Amino acid sequence: MATGLNELIKVFYANRNDAEAERMSAYMKYNFPFLGIKKPKRADLEKEFRKQFIRAEKIDWNIIFDLWGLPEREFQYLAVNLLISSGKKLQKADIKKTERLIITKSWWDTVDAIAVNTAGEICRKYPDLKEDVMLKWSKSDNMWIARTAILFQLKYKEKTDTRLLKKIIADNTGSSEFFINKAIGWILRQYSKTNPEWVKEYIRQNQLHPLSVREGSKYI
Repeated sequence: MATGLNELIKVFYANRNDAEAERMSAYMKYNFPFLGIKKPKRADLEKEFRKQFIRAEKIDWNIIFDLWGLPEREFQYLAVNLLISSGKKLQKADIKKTERLIITKSWWDTVDAIAVNTAGEICRKYPDLKEDVMLKWSKSDNMWIARTAILFQLKYKEKTDTRLLKKIIADNTGSSEFFINKAIGWILRQYSKTNPEWVKEYIRQNQLHPLSVREGSKYI
């Protein structure tokens, strides 16, 4: 598959758009260079390679990390898309590989997708990791790791572990970090679609950052 990856990389570079790349980089606060390939075009370019990747018996993490090492942001997006498409093949040990992605080239655009779709899926399959890993991550000095712990249950709906959620939010209450307080509001807002009374009572009983309260209260 490495040959196929090399060819796909060449195709991505051949489709670069410098004007669009400048706009995309500006939107991401110039944290990363871009090729300027918009999402619909990327999806079309990577379609066949993604099919090939999914057909493999196991996730080829060498490909994921090779893509992560390339400078342009579209390659990290491709890696995330490959992982999302291969969710059923995620293994317990992959939580450490996931952590490596989260702390490297960190920004909300990749971290959130990994938190919800990869870390969240691994913890769904291996529930002991919620206590063994996510509680530890919730106390991390790395903001993006802590944000992942807050958000990993975003798609759990009625299977949300509210006892765990309380602990994780408590670990991060009082933070001055925008991305932490936004994440707390986001997980509460999302869970309010399933259990609005729980969220309403939780917000009433706890002194949360105004941003978290505003975000968490949107649907209640």
